[in-house]
Amino acid sequence: MARSYDTPGEGMFAPEEVDPAVAALAALAGNGGALEFAIGTGRIAVPLAARGVPVTGVELSPAMVERLRTKADEATIPVVVGDMATTRVPGDHSLVYLVYNTISNLLTQAEQVECFRNAARHLGPGGRFVVELGVPSLRRLPPGQDGLVFAHRDGYVGLDTFDLEHQHLVSHHIRFEKGGEPSVIRVKQRYVWPSELDLMAQMAGFELESRHADWKGAPFTGDSRSHVSVYRLPERA
Repeated sequence: MARSYDTPGEGMFAPEEVDPAVAALAALAGNGGALEFAIGTGRIAVPLAARGVPVTGVELSPAMVERLRTKADEATIPVVVGDMATTRVPGDHSLVYLVYNTISNLLTQAEQVECFRNAARHLGPGGRFVVELGVPSLRRLPPGQDGLVFAHRDGYVGLDTFDLEHQHLVSHHIRFEKGGEPSVIRVKQRYVWPSELDLMAQMAGFELESRHADWKGAPFTGDSRSHVSVYRLPERA
């Protein structure tokens, strides 16, 4: 996945996707440092660091970090290889962030709760944890059906299949190359409702500060397909 993850200027790497997220995170970080859980190849971290925000990362995949190193060296963006639910990173941070549905890669509720607790361990009073996450699409499932197409375009079909008992879904990314066999990448996730996420935050000592439908600040409603939630640790009394 690391070899084909980057799509410069397109998809999630398109400026209209990246720029609002970077602007919002820079404003939330203020004069402090930022820690990105699951930093990947630096889609957000590299432009955020370019804006003058000190960024550190946690990443489970050495292959992803290797791709990141083609864009920024260790001195510019330090990265610790490890699990975002448990790995500790030195330094002072005013912001921890976790974008693009990545908290769903933790496949149990207990691991997701530990991720919140790990974020809290890296923050002082008033520190913020930002989570970008999709809203489960279960309202679109007809009775008796356990899958739906979430995207389709020339040469690509995206299909989600759901395991309602265990609150899991598998995203199937199917690409059709001219003259070749289709390629399939499957990503298993644990989907999380916003209210469940809020309870995880409360267990880690956070309070919900704001929730919007996107990085530009659109209102979050019952019809929103994703959300950007900002959680904050209370200030000292």
